[in-house]
Amino acid sequence: MIATLRGNLLYSDLTSLIVECGGVGFKCTTTSATLGTLPNIGDEIFLYTYLAVREDAMDLFGFSTVEEMEAFKMIISVNGVGPKIGIALLCEFTPNQLYLYIGSNDAKALTSANGVGIKLAQRIVLELKDKVEKIGYISSADLKPKAKPQKSTSDEAVAALMSLGYTKGEASLAVGKIEEDLPTDALIKQALKLLARGL
Repeated sequence: MIATLRGNLLYSDLTSLIVECGGVGFKCTTTSATLGTLPNIGDEIFLYTYLAVREDAMDLFGFSTVEEMEAFKMIISVNGVGPKIGIALLCEFTPNQLYLYIGSNDAKALTSANGVGIKLAQRIVLELKDKVEKIGYISSADLKPKAKPQKSTSDEAVAALMSLGYTKGEASLAVGKIEEDLPTDALIKQALKLLARGL
């Protein structure tokens, strides 16, 4: 089993990244928290990983901290809960927040994660409550869901250009050549003009 990866960051998008190790690129699905800690493209990165093996596929999941990886493994140990739900929960909550909600029987709070309905949330709470009560680093300060980072107009413009088919590198280069204090729509229009002219 692939337990960790250390290599150079080749690529990242909104849900995954690619790490090159010894000439081989490993694609890892990951969380927003891990994506927020990524270095620049080409720089070294270290990840804790979990390899999910199915009959028709092998999927690798990467995390910047061992706490996040252990929370992921705990979530997917629940009957009927797969890696997709594990990632969705960890994109919405920190491990401590998850443990706090589960330990306090707050299934409703878990439903704010994408794809988690009340019945699934109740099953997660029921099956994990005893395990969570043995974890010693729950903090009441983590009760509130983590704030989602505010996107700058530049980030929004890059995302919009990527949705139009441009690569992240092309979009970032074009937006980087324009005044950052412009509204998002204006940034996109000017970036499109630059891209049409080949920058």
